[in-house]
Amino acid sequence: MYSEWRSLHLVIQNDQGHTSVLHSYPESVGREVANAVVHPLGQALGTPSVAGSESLLKTDKEVKWTMEVICYGLTLPLDGETVKYCVDVYTDWIMALVLPKDSIPLPVIKEPNLYVQSILKHLQNLFVPRQEQGSSQIRLCLQVLRAIQKLARESSIMARETWEVLLLFLLQINDILLAPPTVQGGIAENLAEKLIGVLFEVWLLACTRCFPTPPYWKTAKEMVANWRHHPAVVEQWSKVTCALTSRLLRFTYGPSFPPFKVPDEDASLIPPEMDNECVAQTWFRFLHMLSNPVDLSNPAIISSTPKFQEQFLNVSGMPQELNQYPCLKHLPQIFFRAMRGISCLVDAFLGISRPRSDSAPPTPVNRLSMPQSTAVNTTPPHNRRHRAVTVNKATMKTSTVSTAHASKVQHQTSSTSPLSSPNQTSSEPRPLPAPRRPKVNSILNLFGSWLFDAAFVHCKLHNGINRDSSMTAITTQASMEFRRKGSQMSTDTMVSNPMFDASEFPDNYEAGRAEACGTLCRIFCSKKTGEEILPAYLSRFYMLLIQGLQINDYVCHPVLASVILNSPPLFCCDLKGIDVVVPYFISALETILPDRELSKFKSYVNPTELRRSSINILLSLLPLPHHFGTVRSEVVLEGKFSNDDSSSYDKPITFLSLKLRLVNILIGALQTETDPNNTQMILGAMLNIVQDSALLEAIGCQMEMVRSIPHNNLKSHSRTNSGISSASGGSTEPTTPDSERPAQALLRDYALNTDSAAGLLIRSIHLVTQRLNSQWRQDMSISLAALELLSGLAKVKVMVDSGDRKRAISSVCSYIVYQCSRPAPLHSRDLHSMIVAAFQCLCVWLTEHPDMLDEKDCLKEVLEIVELGISGSKSKSSEQEVKYKGDKEPNPASMRVKDAAEATLTCIMQLLGAFPSPSGPASPCSLVNETTLIKYSRLPTINKHSFRYFVLDNSVILAMLEQPLGNEQNDFFPSVTVLVRGMSGRLAWAQQLCLLPRGAKANQKLFVPEPRPVPKNDVGFKYTVKHRPFPEEVDKIPFVKADLSIPDLHEIVTEETLLFFFDVVGGGS
Repeated sequence: MYSEWRSLHLVIQNDQGHTSVLHSYPESVGREVANAVVHPLGQALGTPSVAGSESLLKTDKEVKWTMEVICYGLTLPLDGETVKYCVDVYTDWIMALVLPKDSIPLPVIKEPNLYVQSILKHLQNLFVPRQEQGSSQIRLCLQVLRAIQKLARESSIMARETWEVLLLFLLQINDILLAPPTVQGGIAENLAEKLIGVLFEVWLLACTRCFPTPPYWKTAKEMVANWRHHPAVVEQWSKVTCALTSRLLRFTYGPSFPPFKVPDEDASLIPPEMDNECVAQTWFRFLHMLSNPVDLSNPAIISSTPKFQEQFLNVSGMPQELNQYPCLKHLPQIFFRAMRGISCLVDAFLGISRPRSDSAPPTPVNRLSMPQSTAVNTTPPHNRRHRAVTVNKATMKTSTVSTAHASKVQHQTSSTSPLSSPNQTSSEPRPLPAPRRPKVNSILNLFGSWLFDAAFVHCKLHNGINRDSSMTAITTQASMEFRRKGSQMSTDTMVSNPMFDASEFPDNYEAGRAEACGTLCRIFCSKKTGEEILPAYLSRFYMLLIQGLQINDYVCHPVLASVILNSPPLFCCDLKGIDVVVPYFISALETILPDRELSKFKSYVNPTELRRSSINILLSLLPLPHHFGTVRSEVVLEGKFSNDDSSSYDKPITFLSLKLRLVNILIGALQTETDPNNTQMILGAMLNIVQDSALLEAIGCQMEMVRSIPHNNLKSHSRTNSGISSASGGSTEPTTPDSERPAQALLRDYALNTDSAAGLLIRSIHLVTQRLNSQWRQDMSISLAALELLSGLAKVKVMVDSGDRKRAISSVCSYIVYQCSRPAPLHSRDLHSMIVAAFQCLCVWLTEHPDMLDEKDCLKEVLEIVELGISGSKSKSSEQEVKYKGDKEPNPASMRVKDAAEATLTCIMQLLGAFPSPSGPASPCSLVNETTLIKYSRLPTINKHSFRYFVLDNSVILAMLEQPLGNEQNDFFPSVTVLVRGMSGRLAWAQQLCLLPRGAKANQKLFVPEPRPVPKNDVGFKYTVKHRPFPEEVDKIPFVKADLSIPDLHEIVTEETLLFFFDVVGGGS
């Protein structure tokens, strides 16, 4: 970018502005002169009564002479007050560009830019490392840096020349302290963060006030490359680039794009007055100021700087021991921080960053965390977490870390660091890329070179891989083989630094490499529909996946975990040629999902999240065998990752042959999974694979029937002449035309390569029923999902032995018994919901398989469960006596449970007896209604008014048609058709009154009436019985006054009254 511009590095080296005329005199003379001249000035500033008075220096000549003395005083040892007074005087004078004071000499006030330029050059002497009293020097350096910050922030009259001198001054002092190898506890280690922070802040201010020319940018890039062995350099670079990116996205993509939120402290580094064009130019230049971040993974490059070369050779010219320079042992951690910073930028452009409430910039989920280590000879740990947020002091107290050498170390983490990440709750959803995100090619054009190089760090390349000529894939002239060689550098890279000992650096660059791999996976997973990606990027990405998914001798657990965590939607993005990595993903899943503990990954990642991502990938792989069938998958590196040349791992195989492996992974994952959400996904996948297999077999049977028909067009493609060729692993591939593949070639070898649908169904029933009554019965979400799975399996149209079906029904019954028998305090709405779901599952099984009720044991068990749900107890438990209904007190678990049990009983009593019905089990209710009866009636007299309706128990409606329908069964018999509508659905019944069997004919035999029976004269004894309206006990009850208040009729009616009444009645008639 700056190749045509010259660097200012030689200008800085040849500048003698930091020397004084006193350097020409003996040291004792300079010391005496400095002490004599500086003390009055410093004491005047330190005395409050004198500080506000006028300066002792009046003329330009006096000021310049005094500055020569102060320049020399800044080089003196720190054993006295001279250096402190020099710093006090200069930090006071440079404020002439901010707010002039009386203590500042008048010539400095008149020409502040000229004098400040000289002062800045003199202050370089303060930052030269000294052997004694490091704390005093650190304190004085911080005083100068704070004054520089205030000068750059508040000065409004600073000229361009002063800005340029200020930038060169900051570059020079940073290079003095940060370029040499770091000494533990030295001034450079203590001032690194402040030095680089002030440099970047002042540089951003200079971009706003007077944009630096290209030579200054080139010089800064060259010098920063010499400081990269300091963690603070990469950390501050990440802060600035994140803050600039936040501003860049705001005006580039508009307010609808997800904001990239950074802490206020970092956002304040960007001057508010910086315009959009300046932000864009500054952002791109700062992005490349660190040079190539991948160089951090190569100690030979970092240690090849001039300052390192000077330190590596002692006076005799012999190389020093490498362990004397422990800063190189921090390169893996620094490399990881650089990759984390780039990853943050990529996620910001994708729009998937997540805002946080703490003090660190937002970083997305699924990150490897590698906290900073203060130990010298200890490998930094890979503290893998789910979501990258800042680890503050409180978090670090409870966090646990591990190292590659299993040694415990303490970690120091800045509260504003964007490069560390604690745990994230597994319930948080994965953020999705923004709809207006840039294209994959655009992001890779910007960051792809760094990320791909970082992803292949310490992977040795071999050329000349021979390919099988029989493979029908894209032909290539040469391929590459990546073999893991730990962190050892190749001999070619060692030539540049013969003093570098690779054995001192163990295999610990995996964290940064894993971060790069995860970032690339997220980039490719963000592909839009119809978006084209350059083949060069796709090929490198597939090679990255193949290398990262290795599980043999070259396995790298951080990289493997990062690829899996960041690739769940990979197979749903329609990437060209993605099928080449399917076998490698399957092998990786075979390593992760059946492992219950995942002990090899616990130090890098949350095992639950790793399993969840693996399950999501498995879900996207399960349809491939059914979809592609006997199509062969392409192999990029055939047999080159295995020591055994005959291994089938890297051999071309058919997709259909992968089905058995996928099913076994699914079964193994279910047996080892403990997380409820992950378990539910596995159960859903299990139902899908069984249903798809059953459907595929059904289509295959239909196709075989079509082929058996004479003169069929498909007859020429019989199994004997289909051209089946053997492939590795016992798979087969027919060589039939493509037009035949969707239905025939895909299906005819199904039984040879994979389990049948019946086998999958039986395996699923056995595994689910076993765990339903053991591990899962306490968990509501898993129980509901398992019951739903069993209900779905009941509807699969596959011939299964009655014993397996009975096992499913018995397990559901046992589940209901256990849940109902739990103590009363444990009964809750959730518990009753599980019982209701179990009854519903039972209804589905009985509806889909009504023949199960023909088995006495099964019917008895189901009715006992129904009785338990309705009454709360069984009539007979174990060997106890039978308790009848009248002796039991109804005590159901809840009314919901009782209703569910009654619904099951209704299913048994009303629906199953009428099966199989013409409409099938999908419609348990009758399809006949009034309209249907009128439509198919042969008698024109029947209409809608012919029906009579009745209501029973306010719950059942009866529609009765008391007329024959005119069909052959009615004849002349009285007929009635009843439509019953109730809670169990609609039922239709037809009844007839037949005095003779339907098969008898009236003309076969004359009807001879039965003779009258002969009366029996012997009637026995005749008893005289007096009939009473009330029993005799009524007479024994004494009367009360109320009974006597109404007189009897014979007491008030006399004979004369009766005669008179009859006369009146008779005369009136």
